[in-house]
Amino acid sequence: MWLSIAVTAYFINAGVYVADKFLLSKKIHSSIVYAFYVSVWSFLNIVILAIDPWMPDARGLALDLAAGLLFLATLVFWYKALHQSEATRVVPIVGALVPVFSFLLSFIFLGETLSERQFLAFIILVIGGILISVKHTKFYEMKAIGERVKNIFGSTFGKIKAEYNPTRRLIMNSLVSALFFAAYYVLIKYVYNTQPFIGGFVWSRMGSFLGALLILAVPDWRRKIIKKTRRKRKVKKTALSIFFFFFIRLMAAVAFILLNRAISLGNVALINSLQGIQYVFLFFIVFILSSRYPKVIEEEWGASVLLQKTLGALLVCLGLYMLATNIG
Repeated sequence: MWLSIAVTAYFINAGVYVADKFLLSKKIHSSIVYAFYVSVWSFLNIVILAIDPWMPDARGLALDLAAGLLFLATLVFWYKALHQSEATRVVPIVGALVPVFSFLLSFIFLGETLSERQFLAFIILVIGGILISVKHTKFYEMKAIGERVKNIFGSTFGKIKAEYNPTRRLIMNSLVSALFFAAYYVLIKYVYNTQPFIGGFVWSRMGSFLGALLILAVPDWRRKIIKKTRRKRKVKKTALSIFFFFFIRLMAAVAFILLNRAISLGNVALINSLQGIQYVFLFFIVFILSSRYPKVIEEEWGASVLLQKTLGALLVCLGLYMLATNIG
């Protein structure tokens, strides 16, 4: 059951990702402002408690709030990385590291293990996801990449060149966001192991809302949010575009709930390794849209790129088949 729920969540996320790229022509240039807008709406999740009213004890509430605050911190670093570079550079780094970190943390703190078949499927899914998400791979560029890494991080005793500091920050923000994503998934899995799903989910969202209020307590951050809000009021939008925007946000919320439900039922590392299926959905959606509407969505579709992404898609399908025929 968790497999079908996770696949559905990643399918919705793929559509949301494409829609966001189409709709949001103007970026929010502050990761703090972005995290605030995402988290402040978390308060509305309180209405879900009407389905199954439940109140945690002091220890449980502390864990729930900590999970929500951790997710807010994750968003800050994630958006910092996205803001510093193209998504095609950030997504492969984070997408590859989240399953690895999740595997290690879930083994250490939850005692979760994988069977030999599941572990092989895990490796195949991660490799397939990387092949789909990166733009292209050319092995003859490895030497140049090695030199660049050396320049970015410096030699053992040398100094890092100033021109590579932005790249270093990008890598660090990507690493931190991947680690925080994994830590959040492992913590929320522990919450779901000890609390009802609806109660744990809603009260953890209150942690994100609390984080949004804490953001407002910082004068500089509060001024940025007020400035951005006033600027948004001057922008005229049609009723159709507003409806479509909120519909996409609703779909994003549905995907988030489904992903949390899958985590509550299944293995954290395996569910995160399934991000590769999201890249498969993205691959087909972008391929179709870029073919029919090249002026709206531009994408490189050379023979080598298609071959690489097709190979990645086949690996993801193989990994999915291995999981579907041996869930346990």
